[in-house]
Amino acid sequence: MKTIQIKSAEYVDGFRVHLKFSNGEQGIADLKDLIERYDAAAPLRDSSEFARFRLDEWPTMVWDCGFDLSPETLYERATGKQIGWALQAMA
Repeated sequence: MKTIQIKSAEYVDGFRVHLKFSNGEQGIADLKDLIERYDAAAPLRDSSEFARFRLDEWPTMVWDCGFDLSPETLYERATGKQIGWALQAMA
């Protein structure tokens, strides 16, 4: 199965991002709980800093503070669906 790639990511508000994926699906991911959970994301608890994300060459969503989120995590949060190959790897 092909991997899911992020085609675009646009800041919505607060800690929410609208994402479009390589399979044509899209949705809004609320990332507030992740930003609050991890110490590495502490600088992003200011929503103006959170909004300064970018997509790197993989493409993964990254911030200058070193925090990043994988396309698979973002896909699951934006669509509510799990990726089949990831489920198989966990079995």
